[in-house]
Amino acid sequence: MAQPPAAAPPTSKDHAPRMTATKPRLTFWQIWNMCFGFLGIQFGFALQNANVSRIFQTLGAEMDQIPLLWIAAPLTGLIVQPIVGYCSDRTWTRLGRRRPYFLFGAVFASLALLVMPNSPVLWIAAGTLWILDASINVSMEPFRAFVGDQLPPSQRPAGFAMQSFFIGAGSIVASLLPWLLAHAGVANTAAPGEIPDTVKYAFYAGAAVLFAAIAWTVASTREYPPEVLHAHDTAPPLRRAPLDRARAQRQALAWLGAGAAGATVVAVGGFDPQLHILSGVAAAYGAALLASARWRARNMLTTIVGDLQAMPEAMRRLAVVQFFSWFALFAMWIYAGPAVAATHFGSADPQSAAYNAGANWVGVLFAAYNGFAALAAIAIPWMVRRLGLRWSHLINVWLGAAGLGSFLLVRDPQWLLLSMVGVGFAWASILSLPYALLSDSLPADKMGVYMGIFNFFIVVPQLVAASVLGLLLRLAFGNQPIMAFAIGAAALVVAGLCVLRVAEAAPAAEGRPA
Repeated sequence: MAQPPAAAPPTSKDHAPRMTATKPRLTFWQIWNMCFGFLGIQFGFALQNANVSRIFQTLGAEMDQIPLLWIAAPLTGLIVQPIVGYCSDRTWTRLGRRRPYFLFGAVFASLALLVMPNSPVLWIAAGTLWILDASINVSMEPFRAFVGDQLPPSQRPAGFAMQSFFIGAGSIVASLLPWLLAHAGVANTAAPGEIPDTVKYAFYAGAAVLFAAIAWTVASTREYPPEVLHAHDTAPPLRRAPLDRARAQRQALAWLGAGAAGATVVAVGGFDPQLHILSGVAAAYGAALLASARWRARNMLTTIVGDLQAMPEAMRRLAVVQFFSWFALFAMWIYAGPAVAATHFGSADPQSAAYNAGANWVGVLFAAYNGFAALAAIAIPWMVRRLGLRWSHLINVWLGAAGLGSFLLVRDPQWLLLSMVGVGFAWASILSLPYALLSDSLPADKMGVYMGIFNFFIVVPQLVAASVLGLLLRLAFGNQPIMAFAIGAAALVVAGLCVLRVAEAAPAAEGRPA
């Protein structure tokens, strides 16, 4: 179907005399075009989430090594997203402030998708995952700020829900691709140490879709110039006191000491080496805080650390919600393949037909929850209008908890599709409503950097999950991957309770549609 032509947001030249208290409302098709790139971003993420554990195991990884190999994804996000947010806040080119990053990340992510399934050995696959995730993060982070830039507060839930819709729609096809290709006659098994053709062809298709979708958004949208964006800004100013250097140095030394103590305990006690990741994160934050306290000049590091210290109260409370939500999601992503293959298909051998059938079925399940997420994204704005942001999010993540918990009770893999209904509602909500709650409290000139900093509270739970889940499953649950779903269900229950502590911003007056 032909798309209506994209209408550009107002520019200072075109609309300077018509300034309003907040930005004009955009049309449905303007929101559609500005969010369409997320179809490609999630196509790449879905292929990664459903197939990377399979690739690692095929190349020889042991079960308890998988979380450590997955650590590439959250670590690259932790580093890349705040930097991209900081830079994009200060960028203005012929392509705008956010779109150059969309395009740059798309090029490198597409190339990484072509390389990943052709990795000859495990360390190359792990290194390619670093590149893939870094590139996707370069594209993804500005998309979150893009919604805050372009939309007035009342349309932001719809904007983030539209992103959730495209995330779900893209993931349906991406997650199903290996299964569909197998049913079309493409080889779903290969010689030991080789990736099946179903996975290879799926990744090749993902590279093309990712680049094309992001290119569509770049070509079909324009952005507000900085002066117009700031003129429409209705967020309350942030109260930022000068950095107390002595206090910051004491905190830095405490974080460095915690990191050193943790590393010592792990080494002396003979605990799982993956726990060194948490010690390293604590020490790295301490080092960044110490450098920020000692440098007099303002630069990227001091600005990001200062903004982290001065983040709004709503963001601090949302951090707890995000921690438990993303811990649950990461548990599912890491262990879905091994859990379903072992529990529902009866095989833990990556070379067996039963294991690969189970791995393909995980792709179907992931497609299902993303499909349900796309439908949930249509319902979420309606829920928000009637229940508010907080109660809508609580209901959705509790539906997700029920879905994850049911994996322990259901034995027929076909019935797991019903479990994915709840997971889909939780996924759509996690990708939209916390960002809507957050964006209303962020000023325009800090939208990018704070969206990047907000990613810390997505990354840290993933680092914790990657560090402790393998140890916890081995010590407490006999190394049964299915128990990761029980842990994830409990985490989503806590996330729903914590969102009730987050205040919602009062509605603001708005302009007419652009």
